[in-house]
Amino acid sequence: MKPITSCGFACSTDPPVAAAGKVSRGLREHPPPGSKAERHGYRAAGASVRLCGDEFLYPSDGSAALQRLKIEPADSRLRIYFQPPRKPLNNETYGQSPDNATLIPTEPAQPTTLHKIFVGKDGLRAGWSLLIFIAIFAAIAFCANRIGHKLHPPAAKPPTEISPSFGFFAELIPFLITVLVTWIMSKIERRPNSVYGFGDRRMLQHFLAGLAWGVTCLSVLILILWKSGLLVFDGRLVFGGDVLRYGAIWLLGFFLVGLLEEYLTRGYVLYTLSRGLAGFYQWAFKTRHSAALGFWTSAIILSLLFGMGHKSNPGESPIGLLSAGLASMVFCLSLWRTGSLWWAIGLHTSWDWGQSFLYGVPDSGLMVQHHLLANHPVGKPILSGGTTGPEGSIFILAVLALITVIILFTLPKGRFGRASRAFEIDAPTA
Repeated sequence: MKPITSCGFACSTDPPVAAAGKVSRGLREHPPPGSKAERHGYRAAGASVRLCGDEFLYPSDGSAALQRLKIEPADSRLRIYFQPPRKPLNNETYGQSPDNATLIPTEPAQPTTLHKIFVGKDGLRAGWSLLIFIAIFAAIAFCANRIGHKLHPPAAKPPTEISPSFGFFAELIPFLITVLVTWIMSKIERRPNSVYGFGDRRMLQHFLAGLAWGVTCLSVLILILWKSGLLVFDGRLVFGGDVLRYGAIWLLGFFLVGLLEEYLTRGYVLYTLSRGLAGFYQWAFKTRHSAALGFWTSAIILSLLFGMGHKSNPGESPIGLLSAGLASMVFCLSLWRTGSLWWAIGLHTSWDWGQSFLYGVPDSGLMVQHHLLANHPVGKPILSGGTTGPEGSIFILAVLALITVIILFTLPKGRFGRASRAFEIDAPTA
């Protein structure tokens, strides 16, 4: 290709040669401003010129002179190569290099009012999360209840003692619904499902410890009632291999009871309510204890509801309702100390198993079939528990205090990672 000579310089589109110096490949020719070639339409809107290793810029309007012009003839001709202009960075203008350009960060788009109503700094707001959880749970539970009644119509008169099969399905189905709805909410909120109480690296250790302490503390209460003459044992009802068989069946059944009651009342619901109240306390008081305040406020609210939920049980008493609410607070303490539900699930399992199968006493007024021992209460119900069982005795308060001390001394002191972590992190990412 012939060089352009009418501009006063010998310009060429030949590729750079060694003698021409440090010149980048892939550049296109362009004449300098004001030349004849430029008047004939060769000039583009702004160009970057690399001349024998040096680069200079000129704007499209020709207002700025060529910069850093250094003439080093190559092969007795001056070769000029022109580079296509690039888009300037932020407030960088033509004639300004990226080295001395000032970068101005782009302002993020402001969320709309509707977005602020539904989404906060930690994702979907806690109030909406709870409403969605309750709505989905109620819809699925209603459908499951209708199907269950079609397949197995309920008896006209409720049985006085719960059978193993009835107890198994009465706990399994609600538990599976709870797991499903919790999983759905974890996907909606983009959080790991483990934060709702089941995530625990020491799960088995905590569960077995709770299992051992549950039956031990119950035995202390039964011993107090028996030695005080408030509980009389009449004999055994199950013998031989049936002891192991029904003992294992009821252990599995009450394991489901522990899973359901702990996960439903102290799983997702407690986590989300704690998250919302922690945010409120931080907004209102600007305190670093907002996570603890949110958690324990939620624990009190849900413990009151948990205690009142036992009101429909036959033979329940005011002491029994009080003890159920206080037991819920004790379980919340174990959750606070360990960050998981497994210690509480273990204690809940063995406590109910010990009452219903091992000692054969009423559990919140409920009895089960095929329990090991027969007995009856004696004396005032406030002392013996009456038809409520040992949980209706005033002595239950001392045992709950004992369990609290056991938690404080046997479980490691740790930071509750649920309300605090939910408050501290930003909105979940995809």
